[in-house]
This record gives sequence, structure tokens and C-alpha cells, in this order.
Amino acid sequence: RYTLDEFGTARRSAVVRGFIDALTRGGLGGTPRPIEMHSHDPLRYVGDMLAWLHQATASEKEHLEAMLKLVTIQGVEENIQEVVGHITEGVCRPLKVRIEQVIVAEPGAVLLYKISNLLKFYHHTISGIVGNSAATLLTTIEEMHLLSKKIFFNSLSLHASKLMDKVELPPPDLGPSSALNQTLNLLREVLASHDSSVVPLDARQADFVQVLSCVLDPLLQMCTMSASNLGTADMATFMVNSLYMMKTTLALFEFTDKRLEMLQFQIEAHLDTLINEQASYVLTRAGLSYIYNALQQHKPEQGPLSNLPSMDSVSLKVAMAQFDRYLSAPDSLVMSQLNFLLSATVKEQIIKQSTELVCRAYSELYAAVMDPSNEYKDPENILHRSPHQVQALLS
Repeated sequence: RYTLDEFGTARRSAVVRGFIDALTRGGLGGTPRPIEMHSHDPLRYVGDMLAWLHQATASEKEHLEAMLKLVTIQGVEENIQEVVGHITEGVCRPLKVRIEQVIVAEPGAVLLYKISNLLKFYHHTISGIVGNSAATLLTTIEEMHLLSKKIFFNSLSLHASKLMDKVELPPPDLGPSSALNQTLNLLREVLASHDSSVVPLDARQADFVQVLSCVLDPLLQMCTMSASNLGTADMATFMVNSLYMMKTTLALFEFTDKRLEMLQFQIEAHLDTLINEQASYVLTRAGLSYIYNALQQHKPEQGPLSNLPSMDSVSLKVAMAQFDRYLSAPDSLVMSQLNFLLSATVKEQIIKQSTELVCRAYSELYAAVMDPSNEYKDPENILHRSPHQVQALLS
């Protein structure tokens, strides 16, 4: 016991001296170079210090095991762990001071996150060698991990609050704003560094949820505020583009299923708006808007439909001539906003579903004109195409 105490005290001094030398003087003949030469590169600096300590801890445990291998009394393993804990305790102060300096200098969210993951990894690795015996060293590394994580989330929250301070107007092409692109780049870098981190799965998943809510919720709020003064179609186009960008960014990473589902719901709500707007745009320019509205509001007690103003045979024939022009070139009636959509698939979907709405409106008009109670003479001469033919032409 006395020998182990003496040995531990001597090794503790040697390890502290070795650590300080590795930091300031480097190896024999200057190889490897002093760790502090890399203090301008926070990730390498912290990584080199932790790698040195990882190696030193493993070596100290091996020395003790070699020294005590012939001892047969019980409790040797506990003695070894206790002495390793005492030896490594000396380096905690110089390590903590240096890592704290790096973290408090706030090297940026992505680096802070990488440092946080690095600390978590080394905590996991060193405890694998020495169990919980190097308690003070492991506590120091855990404290630094929590500090870096806290400052990382502060940095993300600060970025998010700046988004809300200065909300940009959407660009003329209704694409994602520069603030959205910058924030998604930041998120992409954070998530990519997370994916490559050697951290247990459940811890990574918990981090992910926190990172996403810290960034995505303010982003969605910013987009909504940014679009609040736009017209209906412009707003829906801008929101679909912004949400589509968020979705394609998240789709590359794990643990994002819930968020992707939520974004998809929001995209679909705005798509419904665009489908209705496009259908209304076509009906107005194809001469059916007024007629369809009159048909919708018509009640049987008002008498035959043909007696209503602008619903007589002549007015319907004029409207049908205009509708025929649309049928001969349906692509000519597309809202300009649809050309700004980032996804060609989304654009096709809107045109397809809005065309279905136009066909449905025509079917209702056809049924009403053919209905004898509406008293149209020669209805086949007014609407000479069946709904089925219209559908065939438009599809």
C-alpha cells in the first residue's frame, strides 16, 4: 500500500511534467511539435490534448498491471484503479484551463459542436480503459463537454434570434431567402459533424431533436413573417420553395423522420392553395369563372338557369369559344408563380390537380345545361364537347 502511494505520487508528478512538456516543448528533437503550436485550430488543439491524456492513462494502467502482476492478494484491481485516478488527477487543472479558453472564445457553432462530440468520445473511451477510477479526470472532461454543449446551443439560439430581428422580404423569384440558405448551410454542417461523431446512438438522437427545434422552429417563423405581405399565390409559392429546401436538407440525415413528416404536411397545405389558385386562374381566363360562380349560387326556386343574366345560350356560346381556345393550348394558361417553383415534380402535380378541378367545373356546367329544367334549347349546340372529351384533351 505504502509502495503504491509513493509510486502514484512520483508518477503523478511525471505525468503532469510530461503533459506540460508535450504542450510547450514537444517531443525529443521537436517531434512531435508542441501541442500549443496548434492552439489556433481549436479542434486539433483539444483533440491532441485529449489523445495525449488517453495514451498516458492507458500507459499508467499498464505500468501498474506489470508491477503488480505477481501479487496474489485480493483487491489488486481496485488498487490499480485508485492509483490511476490519483496519477491522472494532476493534469485536470491545466487541461481544464486550456479547454475552457477554447470554448469561451466561441469558435462558432459548428466547431463548438465538434468539440462537444470529441469530449464525449474521449470520456467514453477513457472510462472504457479505467472504469470510473480516474474519476476526477472523467469529471473534468464531462464538465467541459457540458460547457461546450451549452455554449453551442447558446450560439444556435443567438443565430435564431437574429433571424427574427431582421426579417428579409422574399426575393423577386420567390426562392428561399439568403438568411434561410445560410441557416440551412449551418444546420447541414452541424448535422454532418453529428453523423460522423463516435457517440452512442441514444445520445445522438437526443442532440438531434434539440438541434432541430433550436433551428427549424425560428426558421419556419421567419419564413411565415417574411411572406405575410405577399398575395395568396406568391405567398404559397415562397413557402413551398422554403419548406422544400428545408426538407431536402433534412432528408440527408438520420433521426429527421418526424420533422420531414411535419414539413410535408405544411407543403401540402400550401400546394392546395396553389392548386385552387391555378384552377381559378384558368377558369377566369378561359371565360368560365363568372358562369361557374353563377351555377354554384343558383337555387331551383330562382327558376331556370337560362333566365339568369349572362347565362343565356348566346353568352354561353361566346364563353365556350374562349374555352375552346384554352383547350387547344392548355399550357398557355399557367400562373407565372408556378415557373418559380424549385421542384419540377411539384409544378406538374399542381397543374395536374388544378386541371382536374377545371374538368370538374366543366362537368357541373355540362350537367346543368343538359338538365331540361334549365330550359336550354339545343344544349348540344351550346356545349358540343362532353366532359369526357374535355378531360381527354386536357390530359
